Amino acid sequence: MFHIGHLNILKRSKLNCDYLVVGITTDECCLERKGKTPIIPFHERKEIIKSVKYVDEVVPQENYDKFQAWEKIKFNLMFSGDDWKNTERWRKLELDFAKIGVEIVYFPYTAHSSSTLLRKALQKIHGELND
Repeated sequence: MFHIGHLNILKRSKLNCDYLVVGITTDECCLERKGKTPIIPFHERKEIIKSVKYVDEVVPQENYDKFQAWEKIKFNLMFSGDDWKNTERWRKLELDFAKIGVEIVYFPYTAHSSSTLLRKALQKIHGELND
């Protein structure tokens, strides 16, 4: 679910590049990876992100293979929240991308807002409404 942390990353990303391409995870990819369907369908999420003034282009993210994305787009910077920094997967990604001249730029994670927190709050409200 889109929240202020996502907006912060988009804003900071645009400050660091001339043309910002944003990948939106497809519903199928999310279901395969996380075992759940997004609350907001892909086509709606895509329209939301397209409307953000910092975004120049939106593309579907059909899998989590960042190299496949690079082969299609040929970016030289990739932006992410720093909650991924120093994880085994992203350290390897940094090393692999460095070989082809791609830098991963991390931005501070917005601790007070996350999709997980929003999902839990909605579940709690939904539970209270059904009681």
